[in-house]
Amino acid sequence: MIRSMTAFAAVEGATAAGTLALELRAVNHRYLELSLRLPDELRVLEPMLREKVAAKVARGKLDLGLRLRSSGDALRPLSVNEARLQQLTALHAVFASRFPTLETSFTELLAFPGVLAEAGTDMDALRAEAASLADALLADFIAHREREGRALAALIEERLKAIEAIITSVRGVLPELRAALRQRIETRFAELKVDVDPARLEQELVLLLQRADVDEELDRLATHVIEARHAMKRGEAVGRRLDFLLQEFNREANTLGSKAV
Repeated sequence: MIRSMTAFAAVEGATAAGTLALELRAVNHRYLELSLRLPDELRVLEPMLREKVAAKVARGKLDLGLRLRSSGDALRPLSVNEARLQQLTALHAVFASRFPTLETSFTELLAFPGVLAEAGTDMDALRAEAASLADALLADFIAHREREGRALAALIEERLKAIEAIITSVRGVLPELRAALRQRIETRFAELKVDVDPARLEQELVLLLQRADVDEELDRLATHVIEARHAMKRGEAVGRRLDFLLQEFNREANTLGSKAV
């Protein structure tokens, strides 16, 4: 199966820490080269993301970006700083013993710096959510590659059919071309009015026809067409194999052109 080397995918999901968004884009590259763009506070997720990408993608220059957008109306859980609360309770007891009429409200206690704090991000939960989103991202990314790959395969198949048509056409006119070449050589000798031994002339004609023969090139082209179709049906990466076959197609086409008469 052919997969395109260029693709783009994006996913996002709501988490307790906010909206987590991932984007992945790729262009052609000989090897796998992955660049990550992560907020500093989420660098801890980098090894996991690299591992997931490497497990699904073999080649390409990839750029993976991750953003965490905090929701303005999302309230983080509050936690009580027990140590600070105990300190304030002890101080309150001291002041209450010296100033019996002193009144302290609950809201004043909560407003004291350090008593209440927003709970920090649960990295274990965020890592699990990021891993799930990364799986969805890669699934969409690979699907994109496969869709474009199918379109490329259809275009390649059109070219292969055109090559087959050319091979059939050339094979059909080969007898006529050989006869024309023989006639041209015989006419040339007749114009020169040179006495030539018929056996020697026939020998030279055979040599010239062998040099102009293109059966071997046509056979190799037909074989390359079969191999190209076989390569496209493989489940592995086939880019390098197809690149090699394209070079061979070009080589045989150049040889055919040099033998044109």
